[in-house]
Amino acid sequence: MNEKIINFTRQLGHPFAEFILTLGSIIRLLIDIILNLPFALKNIFLIIKGIHFCGVKSIVIIAVSGWFVGMVLGLQGYNTLNRFGSISVLGSVVALTLLRELGPVLTAILFAARAGSGITAELGLMKATEQLDAMSVMAVNPIRRLIVPKFIAGIISVPLLTALFIVAGILGGYFVGVIILHLDSGTFWSQMRDSVNLHDDVYNGLFKSFIFGISVTLISVYQGFMAKPTAEGVSVATTKTVVVSALTVLALDYVLTALMF
Repeated sequence: MNEKIINFTRQLGHPFAEFILTLGSIIRLLIDIILNLPFALKNIFLIIKGIHFCGVKSIVIIAVSGWFVGMVLGLQGYNTLNRFGSISVLGSVVALTLLRELGPVLTAILFAARAGSGITAELGLMKATEQLDAMSVMAVNPIRRLIVPKFIAGIISVPLLTALFIVAGILGGYFVGVIILHLDSGTFWSQMRDSVNLHDDVYNGLFKSFIFGISVTLISVYQGFMAKPTAEGVSVATTKTVVVSALTVLALDYVLTALMF
C-alpha cells in the first residue's frame, strides 16, 4: 500500500518537476542570450536575415488575418450595438478591441505558428544533422551565431507585425461598417479618435506585443536547441513551440491586462 502511494506521488509530481527543470533551462538560455547580445550586434547581416524570415515573410498572413478579424469585429459590433442604439461608436469598439487584446494576442499566436515553428524546425534540423556540434568543434558559439540573431529578429518583428495587424483590422472594420453597412465615415473615424488613448491603448498594446515577442521567440529557439536529434524529435519540438507559445501568450495576456487596465 505504501509503495502504491509512493508511486502515485511520484507520478503526480513528475510533470511539476519537469516544468521546473524546463523553466530553469529556459532562464539559463535567456541569460546566455543576454550575455552574448553585444557580440551578436556586431553581425547585423544575421539580424537582418532573421527579420526577413520572421517579419517580411509573415506580412501576408498577418495582414490578411487582421483584415478578416476587423471585418468580423465590424459585423459583430454592428449587430450588438444596434440592439442598444449606439452604432455610432462602432469605430471605437473595433479600434480598442484590436489595440488592447486581439491585435497583440493573435499576432503573437500567428507568429508562433509561422515563424516560431520555422525557427524551431531549422535549429532542430541543424542539431539532427550535427551542424551544431560541428560549429562547437570549430570554436563557433551556436548561441552567439544562431540563436541571438533570431531572438533579436523576433523581438523586432512582433511589435511591427502587431501594428500591421491592427491597421489591417481597423481597415477591415471600416470596410464592413462604412462601405457595406453604410455608416457615416466621419462618425466612424471621429469616435475612434476620441476614444483611443495614446498611453493606455496604443503604448500598452505595443508593450504587450513586445513581451509576447520575447516569450514566443525564446520558446522557439529553446525548443529547437533542445530538440532530440531525430526526425520525430524535430516534429515534436515544432508542435511544442506552437502549443506552448499559444498557452504562454494567453496566460501573459491575462497578467498584463490585469496590471495595465
